[in-house]
Parts: sequence; C-alpha cells; structure tokens
Amino acid sequence: MKIKLLVIGKTDDKNLNQLIENYQKRLQHYINFRLEVIPDLKNSKNLSQLQQKEKEGELILSKIQAFDQMILLDEKGKEFRSIEFANYLQKKMNSGIKQLVFVIGGPYGFSEKVYQKAMGKISFSKMTFSHQMIRLFVVEQVYRGFTILRNEPYHHE
Repeated sequence: MKIKLLVIGKTDDKNLNQLIENYQKRLQHYINFRLEVIPDLKNSKNLSQLQQKEKEGELILSKIQAFDQMILLDEKGKEFRSIEFANYLQKKMNSGIKQLVFVIGGPYGFSEKVYQKAMGKISFSKMTFSHQMIRLFVVEQVYRGFTILRNEPYHHE
C-alpha cells in the first residue's frame, strides 16, 4: 500500500517544512509516502466560500484515481488514540487497497462532491488547527502508527 497526503496550498514556514520533511524521510523506512500540494486558487478573494469549495473540490477529485481510498481530515470525523490509528492503518494495509489518500481541504472545508467520494473522515482534534500545522500532525501520526505496529520505542503509552 502507498499513502499520499493531498493538501491545498503550500506551506511558507521553513521550520514547519523542515519538520514535515524530517517525518517524510523517516516514513520512507516503512511505507511509500508522499505529500502532494495542490496550488492555492488564483483570485480566491473574488469567490464565495461555496465557489471556492467547489473549485478546490474539482482539483482534489482530479488527483484521486479509481483505486484510491480517500479519507478526509474533517472536524466531524472519527477521532482515534494513536494506538487505534496504528490499528486503522494496519487494517487498511490488510484490506489490499493500493493507495490510501488523506486529504486536507482548504479554509472552508470540502465540497459536497468530495464528501460523496470519500471513504471516511478522520478528526485529529475538536480544536481547529492551521492547514499548515495539521500537515505536520498527520505525517507525525502516520510515522508514530508505523513505529507502534513494529513495536519500536518511539511511542510511550
């Protein structure tokens, strides 16, 4: 199985990018993982929230292949403890899917079409985080999940 993190907009913070890259490198030891950035919409200030969600949704869906299993990072999604998330990853690998795609949407969330195509929703917290920060959290939790599955000393319960 491969894992892709699909995100809207680039991260300008060099420190944050460095941390994300660090965990991406660590993850290569366990699984084929990549982060794909969909560029921010041009002239988004001239669009309503609904129009922006629709346009971003079209871009997201254009990056999803028929065999992908798309999981949205959404405040209304299922919450996991780290060990539960590790078990979730293991079940996904055991199910034989080719690629698991976690998606972080734009500032207004996802379009209805994206919700309809999604195979699930995960929430990392009831709190709101910046779209840049949640990228780091996702990459770190995927890494943590694999260290848990391998009984490595990264995670402490």
